[in-house]
Amino acid sequence: MTGARFATLPDDGAPLRVLVVGAGAMGRAWLRAVLEAQDTALVGLVDLTPAKATAALAEAGRAEVPVSTDLAALARRTRPDAVIDVTVPEAHLPVTLQALSLGLPVLGEKPLAGTLPEALRLTAAAEATGRLLMVSQSRRYHPELFALRERARGLGRIGVLGTEFFRAPTFGGFRETMAQPLLVDMAIHAFDTARWLVDAAPIAVHCASYNPPWSWYEGDAGATAVFEMANGARYVYTGSWCSPGAETSWNGRWRLSAEHGSALWDGTGPPLVEGAPSPGPDAEVKRPAGKGIAGSLAEFVRALRTGHTPMGEVHDNVWTLAMVCAAVESATRDRRVVIGDLLEAAHREALATAGAVERERLAGWPSAVAALG
Repeated sequence: MTGARFATLPDDGAPLRVLVVGAGAMGRAWLRAVLEAQDTALVGLVDLTPAKATAALAEAGRAEVPVSTDLAALARRTRPDAVIDVTVPEAHLPVTLQALSLGLPVLGEKPLAGTLPEALRLTAAAEATGRLLMVSQSRRYHPELFALRERARGLGRIGVLGTEFFRAPTFGGFRETMAQPLLVDMAIHAFDTARWLVDAAPIAVHCASYNPPWSWYEGDAGATAVFEMANGARYVYTGSWCSPGAETSWNGRWRLSAEHGSALWDGTGPPLVEGAPSPGPDAEVKRPAGKGIAGSLAEFVRALRTGHTPMGEVHDNVWTLAMVCAAVESATRDRRVVIGDLLEAAHREALATAGAVERERLAGWPSAVAALG
C-alpha cells in the first residue's frame, strides 16, 4: 500500500498523548512501553475494574494518572491524541469503534478482531472516519528478522518458507480452554511474519490440527498448515504447544529456500544466509525503531506524524487474521480453503451486522479483496 489513508497529527515535538484501554498483563506491558518512550505521554487508563487500573498505575509509579470505566468520558477529560486498545479480542470491535467515532487513531493488540466480519467492519470504520487503525504484530519488530528479510532479497524467487514452533507453556486460564489455542493465539504471529518475508498475499491453505493424548489443553494444541501464496511460494507452518524438550524460541525456527540459496533463522540470533552476497562493512541494514511492542509504538507515532503507512495498518493486517480463520476452517472441515472466498463471505456478514457508517463504506467496496488491496 502507498499513500496515507488517515489524518496525521502535527509534528510539533510534543509527545503523543496516549490513553490506554485495558489493565491486564499486556495492558501493564503497554503502560511500561508508553512511559519509557520519549515521544509518548500517558494521560489515562480505562478498565472495567477501576481497582485493577489503579493497581497497574501504582505499580508503574504513575498513581496520579486518571482512571475510568468509560472511554468517552475519560477522553473528554484528558484530550488524548490516540488510544491503545489492549482489551480481550471480543472487546476490540466496540472499543475501537468508539475510539474511531471520537476521532482518535487506534493502536490495537492482535488479533485485529474476534471474527473476520468484525475485522472488515473495523476496516470500513477506519476508512469512514479517516483515522489510523494499526495492529501491533510485535514479533515483526526484531532486528535479526529485519536482517533476514534484507538478506533474503538477494536469493531470488522464494520456493518455500517454513516455520517450526515447539514449546510447552502452561498458561492456565482461557488459552487452555480454547478450541484452537495454537492457531488462534500464537500461530498468528508466524503467519503475519511469513506474509512479510514472502511479500505476497495468501491464496489458500490446507491445515490439519490435533491434540496429543498428554496435552493439558482442551482444544487442539498442535497444527500443520500449508499456505499457497500469490507469488507461487509455499509457506509451511508446523508447531505444538505441548512439546516439552528441545524447545524453539518464541519466534520459532525458520528456513527459507529460494532460487539462488537458502536462509536459516533460529528466532533469536543472526540469520545464516547462503547464496546471497554478504553486506559490506558500510552497508546500511534497515532495523526497527524498537524491539517488540516498543517497535510497534514507535512506528505508530511515526505514522501519525508523517503519514507513512505503517506495518500492521488495518487493510494489510486483515490478511493475517484471514490466514488464521482460513487455517481453522480448513482444520475443522478437513479441506482446502480459498482465502478470497472466506473474505467475501465475511464481507456479506459484515454488511448484515454493521452500523450505518460502516455499512455505507462496506457497500461501496467492489469486493473485500479489492478493498484490502
